[in-house]
Amino acid sequence: MTDSPIRFGIIGCADIARKVSRAILLAPNATLSAVASRSVDKAANFAKANGFPPEAKIYGSYESLLDDPDIDAVYMPLPTSLHLKWAVLTAQKKKHLLTEKPVALNVAEFDEILKACEENGVQIMDGTMWMHHPRTQKMKEFLDDKERFGQLKTVNSCFSFFTDPDFLKNDIRVKPDLDALGALGDEGWYCIRSILWAADYELPKTATALRGPVLNDAGVILECGASLQWEDGKTATFHCSFLQNLTMNITAIGTYGTLHLTDFVIPYQEHEASYIASAKPGFNDLVTGWTSLPSQHTVTADLPQEVCMVREFAKLVQNIKKNGAKPDKKWATISRKTQLVLDAVKASIGKGFEPVEIVN
Repeated sequence: MTDSPIRFGIIGCADIARKVSRAILLAPNATLSAVASRSVDKAANFAKANGFPPEAKIYGSYESLLDDPDIDAVYMPLPTSLHLKWAVLTAQKKKHLLTEKPVALNVAEFDEILKACEENGVQIMDGTMWMHHPRTQKMKEFLDDKERFGQLKTVNSCFSFFTDPDFLKNDIRVKPDLDALGALGDEGWYCIRSILWAADYELPKTATALRGPVLNDAGVILECGASLQWEDGKTATFHCSFLQNLTMNITAIGTYGTLHLTDFVIPYQEHEASYIASAKPGFNDLVTGWTSLPSQHTVTADLPQEVCMVREFAKLVQNIKKNGAKPDKKWATISRKTQLVLDAVKASIGKGFEPVEIVN
């Protein structure tokens, strides 16, 4: 007998919720059961536009959805400033929580959310989709190969996209009362996560913001970068921007090898994704070309990465519901470390680009 699908409710009708709604519909162990907005009409229109099942419930308030005993899990695409209130309430209502990133405005808020989840025995996961793509596992196998890649030495990560004047004036990601972390929270989260992923989630000792960040008139970050340093000599840099061409790069360099990809956040295609691996290259005798050329590796995916994310989250929830398992702490730990580094970068900007120590 197969497990019953996890019944998802969505609170908020943000644009990203369109993509995750589709992912829930495609996930084999999940189903869309409800959507809530601050108006019934908006929720109803969202459900109709995004192919919700006819039996899905429509709510005109977030509280109504959270009070529904038939909802197992909540996907929360609300602005970051609203996460603390609604994530805590979601946990208190015993609903498992898949939340958009960044999880919170700072680690103090994050810890309040995590405390509520732990006290109520609910699973939490943030919506960093690329972590769940099968390519990510294949790339990690290369990074872990001491013969081919060696010891990690440095990581460079970049996520940027060019936005129009309307975005820079009206998007919630540039509003200090909604998403005060701006590009650092929206794009920098991915960059920091990619660096931590390459470093086996070992926290750097310090973060130093790079000079020249761009802020809007309200003080929200539109573009910034930082360098990270570890006690053993590893280094990393990242750059995020709302003001530059669409770029999604990771380069991880080891003593013997290099990993490089240019679409790490969202693959160029849904059902396959590639990366380039270089192991112990060199030059030919006349130094006119390379020997041991880098190789491109393509990984196919039966399901889009966001569906893989929903499937993994629903699997964890099913294990809790059916087997009485404890929530998996892996995802909360990874999220918290990402939040700690993000906080340190923001603090370094505020302190005139001085190094800020990262304390777990």
